[in-house]
Amino acid sequence: MKHAIRQALCLLTVLALLAGAAACTPGPEPSAGSGGTAGNAPAIPDGAGGGQENTGGGEPGGTVLVAYFSATGNTRRVAQRLAAVTGGDLYEIQPAEPYTEADLDYGNPQSRSSLEMNDPDARPAIGSPLPALQGYTTVYLGYPIWHGQAPRILCTFVENCALEGVTVIPFCTSGGSGIGNSAGLLEELAGGGRWLPGRHFAQDVTDAALLEWVGSLA
Repeated sequence: MKHAIRQALCLLTVLALLAGAAACTPGPEPSAGSGGTAGNAPAIPDGAGGGQENTGGGEPGGTVLVAYFSATGNTRRVAQRLAAVTGGDLYEIQPAEPYTEADLDYGNPQSRSSLEMNDPDARPAIGSPLPALQGYTTVYLGYPIWHGQAPRILCTFVENCALEGVTVIPFCTSGGSGIGNSAGLLEELAGGGRWLPGRHFAQDVTDAALLEWVGSLA
């Protein structure tokens, strides 16, 4: 009897030691962007990103492209959320010469942005290859409003992209101005594509609001 009790106690001791070792073994660390945080790496915000990033000249990952220009990040945030809800690819219209804070001083008539917007023929160079649009059926075109219009680099973009056979849907961000006739002027310069009415969004637009807009376009 005593021998059986001693064996049972030994078995319980072994099981307790094994359980303690398992509890002390560290699990896998969450990777950055996995929904948790690893170290100081921030989690990817909900809705950031959609399909693949189109860096120009490559094959499309789907039929929807979200092309945008963003000097301060406001339009970029909306474009990322729009790509997320549509499953579209992202293409950033990057200027060959990035805009500085001084360039964006709209109150200074001699700032770069003011000089460009006061010159209808200004065509700032794009610093990355233009996207290959073969395979895309829809292009969402995003931009901020400068002096009541789309920045002149959008003129560069639409004049050099073959938009024939593509549905183009403009959207803009602005602290106060709506989209106005900015999209109509871009359509004239493009000379091709099926252009739908554009819309203004705040930078903190929700996925639900974007989905409702996208659904209304069908």
